[in-house]
Amino acid sequence: MKKALILTVCITASSIVAATPYTKSPSEVVAGAKKSDWQELDPQNILKIKLQTGPVYISLNSELAPNHVANIKALAREGFYTNLNMYRFVENFVAQGGDMSDKKIPQKGKKTIAAEFYHSTDTGLPITSVQAVDGYAPRTGFRNGFAVAQNQSGTKTWMTHCVGAFAMARSNDVNSGGTEFYITLTPQRYLDKNTTVFGQLLSGMEHVQQLKRQPVAGQAYNVIEGVSVLADVKNAPTFKRLRTDTEVFAELISARKNRAGEWFVDTPNHTDVCSVLVPVEMQEAAN
Repeated sequence: MKKALILTVCITASSIVAATPYTKSPSEVVAGAKKSDWQELDPQNILKIKLQTGPVYISLNSELAPNHVANIKALAREGFYTNLNMYRFVENFVAQGGDMSDKKIPQKGKKTIAAEFYHSTDTGLPITSVQAVDGYAPRTGFRNGFAVAQNQSGTKTWMTHCVGAFAMARSNDVNSGGTEFYITLTPQRYLDKNTTVFGQLLSGMEHVQQLKRQPVAGQAYNVIEGVSVLADVKNAPTFKRLRTDTEVFAELISARKNRAGEWFVDTPNHTDVCSVLVPVEMQEAAN
């Protein structure tokens, strides 16, 4: 009797596993996306941060943090960041840049602005959910290409600290941020709703990772050669991002939950909002 019972359980488990594996890999899902599944990104909402080793491009979220987006664009256009520094690099945490002296006074942008930790709406904002248990928020998913989290009703929405999140540093005063930005090197979800996340890295993480960890005597330290709004840059590249409100993106989430292929021996049927990377394509301008 005991052996028969064990055999029955094994057969049942095998039938469940056989029914759940996903048949496409994430790359195969993306390869099958139609032209209409992609969104051309507005260069008015992309920052170019020119570091010594190359450019970093940031997509700005004007829906969830409009004041921060407007302010950093004003700072960029007045040349506030030129010859300042990426003055803080904490391995596996963040790279932070701006005015290390905290004495430079903006001419058009603001030194400090009110926090936008989350965006409030009268009714719930629709998102493409990852449908997974999350320890940091009742709901997580994607909206307009950005990884986001929400309260249960969806009336409060904020960007999450996934890899490449672009956020505003602050002191103990919640409204003290305004000029000092940081880029997350690994997920830092415990920072959610403690600082304003208002963008996501599109390209150039390799240049962030090449920043010096500590100053070297006699050498310029991680100089920011300039920050520009991409719409103001001649011969700038263009970007498109896979839309996150499509069937193909929902399919991509499923592919991330259960990887296809003979190599995988376990299919957990689970992912999290920071593990589903939104595909981005960059097209260099023709010479």
